Amino acid sequence: MTLAPLYILGGAQSDFARNWAKEGLGLVDPMREVALAAAADAKVDPDAIEVVHVGNLAGELFAGQAHLGGLMATAVPELAGRPSMRHEAACASGSCAVLAAGADLGAGRYDLALVVGVELMRNVPADEGAAHLGTAAWAGHEASDARFPWPALFAEIADAYDARYGLDPAHLGAFAAGAFANAARNPLAQARDWDFPAAAFTADDTANPPVAGRLRRTDCGRITDGAAALVLASPAWIAEHGLDPAELACVRGFGHRTDTLSLAAKLDRAEEAVMFPHLAGAIADAYRRAGLRGAAEVHVAELHDCFTITGLVALEHLGVCGPGEAGRLVADGVFGPGGRLPVNPGGGLLGLGHPVGATGVRMVLDAARQVTGRAGPIQVEDARTALTVNVGGSFTTIVTTVVGRGADG
Repeated sequence: MTLAPLYILGGAQSDFARNWAKEGLGLVDPMREVALAAAADAKVDPDAIEVVHVGNLAGELFAGQAHLGGLMATAVPELAGRPSMRHEAACASGSCAVLAAGADLGAGRYDLALVVGVELMRNVPADEGAAHLGTAAWAGHEASDARFPWPALFAEIADAYDARYGLDPAHLGAFAAGAFANAARNPLAQARDWDFPAAAFTADDTANPPVAGRLRRTDCGRITDGAAALVLASPAWIAEHGLDPAELACVRGFGHRTDTLSLAAKLDRAEEAVMFPHLAGAIADAYRRAGLRGAAEVHVAELHDCFTITGLVALEHLGVCGPGEAGRLVADGVFGPGGRLPVNPGGGLLGLGHPVGATGVRMVLDAARQVTGRAGPIQVEDARTALTVNVGGSFTTIVTTVVGRGADG
């Protein structure tokens, strides 16, 4: 069964290189910036918004602020009186906010929604930030002795991958090098101006020191501040305002599956063909709901790559290659600009940045810009269908979307 399209009228992303605390600003400020910019991009007045959904992981911990639905009305007073709520699903928080807005519009409750994803994380010391982020794992049960919980957990995934298929460190380095090369072309990427020594993507302990297990510095995403926003509309709103669906991006399909918090339990249930069956299932759900036969009909993908190993694992669940084959294809340029399936042309989480609550929203925004030819210096030629894969926790929550033009739905 295909779904009624969820139209994307416009959106905005903050500069992910900014440190908002150093500017004397707080959580409300990026929320205001992207909400107003998204409304302007969509050519709608903020007071026309009928419902608001906010994605955020840990506003209470990093900024001392909960109740972000209310903070949205503080940020943009025109939204006062509108229903507004916050969604949390670790790094998939933003995608869950998109799904909730889509459910509201699909049910006919409202016709115009604002989705905002936000996270400020550079306002605390590194160890404190790592502890805050670690609450999205199974607190007290895994990585409890690790200084940096998430590198430790994804190093376990890398070990499990190596045991199943063999893992060439050079393939992790090739994935990272590609991410940062893509980020250099993105004017909003956190790493756009970063310089790397020649050995930064190798097993050189000086140029690329170990962080946890077999994961090294350039294998790991960095702490990022930022926000992203989307204005979404129902088919009824599009018809009422006389817009041409063929000119608009829309979410044509989605997948959403959740497994146990325990990484060990997930790895114990790994199947012969895939490490995470629910990840493969969520991707298959998005294909099915969008009426796609598979990855061969996708022209660009925004994949979750908080670590290089995350990117390799995600690739192998798309159906583009067999288990253990993604690293070789990365090294061969299959997923680079001009390749068979360009992946993360804006730099992904490694290069563009990963403000946790904003990432899922940013992925859908970049997908929408790709399929409407509005991606600027990171545009993929002839991109008509895009896939997003957003991962929360240790492959615990998976949200996928297929984004295309309205005329193709």
